[in-house]
Amino acid sequence: MCATPETEWSSSLPFDHTPVARLVIRLGIPAMLAQFFNILYSIVDRAFVGHIPGEGELALASIGLCAPVLTAIAAFTSLIGVGGASLMSISMGRKEYRDAEQAMNQSLGLLLGISLLLTAVALAAERPLLYALGCSPAMYPYASGYFRIYILGTPAVLCGTGMNQFVLAWGRARRGMLAVVLGALVNTVLDPVCIFAFDLGIEGAAIATVLAQYCVLAFVLAFLLSGKAVFRVRFQRPDFRVAGKICRIGGLPFFIMLFDNLLVISLNAVLRRYGGPELGDRYISCAAVVQSFMVLVFYPAQGITTGCGTLYGYHYGAGNDKKVMQVFRYVFFLCAGYMLVLCAAAQTVPELFAAIFVQDAGLVSLSAGCIRKYTLGLLGVAVQYAIVDGLTAMGQVRLALPVSFFRKILYLVCVFLLPVLGPLENVFYAETISDLAGATVTAISFAAVIAPRLRRQMREAPGIRTNL
Repeated sequence: MCATPETEWSSSLPFDHTPVARLVIRLGIPAMLAQFFNILYSIVDRAFVGHIPGEGELALASIGLCAPVLTAIAAFTSLIGVGGASLMSISMGRKEYRDAEQAMNQSLGLLLGISLLLTAVALAAERPLLYALGCSPAMYPYASGYFRIYILGTPAVLCGTGMNQFVLAWGRARRGMLAVVLGALVNTVLDPVCIFAFDLGIEGAAIATVLAQYCVLAFVLAFLLSGKAVFRVRFQRPDFRVAGKICRIGGLPFFIMLFDNLLVISLNAVLRRYGGPELGDRYISCAAVVQSFMVLVFYPAQGITTGCGTLYGYHYGAGNDKKVMQVFRYVFFLCAGYMLVLCAAAQTVPELFAAIFVQDAGLVSLSAGCIRKYTLGLLGVAVQYAIVDGLTAMGQVRLALPVSFFRKILYLVCVFLLPVLGPLENVFYAETISDLAGATVTAISFAAVIAPRLRRQMREAPGIRTNL
């Protein structure tokens, strides 16, 4: 550990003295901008692939089909990265610096081991996995080529993105943003070269993304090993006690990402069932466009809460209930402002976004209508992110779990019910219904039950310690 960790931490992150509103802006905005660039991984790939002559629509649908598995793998960055960074922040708030350093180093070992295991399993199970997700024989050559190459980037995704969470938790939001920007720029430059210049098609998109991911990993590790990090990065023997704490905190965002995959898979299955062979592929392409738009919604909002996660954890660990409630408030305001802008764009000019991915005029119009249906309740997402992600950053998984999964379960029910009650396109209202109802239940639960309980815990310092 650094020679004087108390001095290092206090001088680099004056959380105790800087106003909360200023810290939310200082940490949340760069992290949000970083996610805009992170979005380019998805959008750029799909945009270039969607314009491959003669096969763009089918190739685009294939990427959408692979997305749930790739997202499930990336979810381990939340399990270990978010869990470990939150545990480190809470420990720092308590001035337990040795525990904070251990949380970071145990996370590094976990990320590396898990990434190697997932790579081997995914490659071995590739064919049955893709067909289980709804792959058709026409789509399989495209989906298989993209999937196999993308999976080779798993160690870079988990270790690079996961360890970048600790950079953000130190308050180095700009440094964390630069890591993401680097990857996005490399991917953007290499995509047209690999896809069109080298004539590699959809496989070229995967190659470009994997190379970009390894660039991010190199950038993050260079910083962590440079001596500028608050704690020294090193491999340690596995400590199952610390690993258990990390997984308990990171378990909620991990399972949320996995459950989100189930929602995407369910939507694709419903579209396949009610749309038939030809119309099903068309609607799945439409859903891929909608999900690409929702990446614009979710990633930057998640960037805000991730960037500010250290504020939740630090002040919770310090037992400062007033500042914790201020963090909840200001993070919500920032997320809500962003959601209102996205909602306005989705309702007024969705055709502009759809045209990035598809060329057929009919498919552009169909995708635009689906985007409008899907995004009417975006303001509700701001409530969910500010409260659920904030509770997670404080290790309060038991409080966050019910309100988070209420919204997810409601979405799943609507996906299966709405096509029975009306036209197939109405299935895209499932997101709006779950966003609005979920936000209402979450806000009421927070005001009536969660906030009073948190205040009691923070006013009784021993109670905080027993939660982990």
